[in-house]
Amino acid sequence: MAKKAPRRTAQRILEASLDLFNRFGEPNVSTTLVAAELGISPGNLYYHYPAKDALINRLYEDYELELNELLHASEGVNDVEDAWFFMHSLFELIWRYRFLYRDLNDLLSKNRLLETRFQLVLDNKARAIRTLLAGMARADNLEIDLREVEALSSSMVVVLTYWLSYEYVRNPREALEPAHAQAALLRGALHTLHLLAPYLAPLQRSYLLSLSDAYAPDEDEAVTA
Repeated sequence: MAKKAPRRTAQRILEASLDLFNRFGEPNVSTTLVAAELGISPGNLYYHYPAKDALINRLYEDYELELNELLHASEGVNDVEDAWFFMHSLFELIWRYRFLYRDLNDLLSKNRLLETRFQLVLDNKARAIRTLLAGMARADNLEIDLREVEALSSSMVVVLTYWLSYEYVRNPREALEPAHAQAALLRGALHTLHLLAPYLAPLQRSYLLSLSDAYAPDEDEAVTA
């Protein structure tokens, strides 16, 4: 059997950077630390990524590409079950690139690419939510006045964008650790979906409540004793 080709150094640097940024926060990780983690020289790292911003920008571009592909799935959302899988998938993607969200204000203040392009991320999320609402309305699973759509979509985007910050405030020592990821993602997806509750058809609202009963993790889990 043929051996797998070794991962290229540039890709290994990206993977190590993403892991370290997620674990410790981007401001606390230097390129020297990334190089040490990989057992390569700083010069080798700089050959592929001349500055830390180059690493951050490439990771952001990967995130943006995955996000835009995922947002297209909003076109197929017709009911609460579809919306549940869509929201959970969004939160899983946010978790994989959580350093962007845990250090968002700091990153925006010092990185021009993120400052300009993250605004587009918010717009694209809001557009996808509006598409989701329209699809559920066409299927008679949701009834909403058009004048309320903008406010609702904005509220859902706010929860999507700042949920991990909320989890972190609740439990700074553990909330963003992998062992707590599933509970945090479930809470985020369910809280975002519950913003739809006042507009759902009765059977859809009942199904949303049954999802909460089945999937909602213990709220006390996120709070340090």
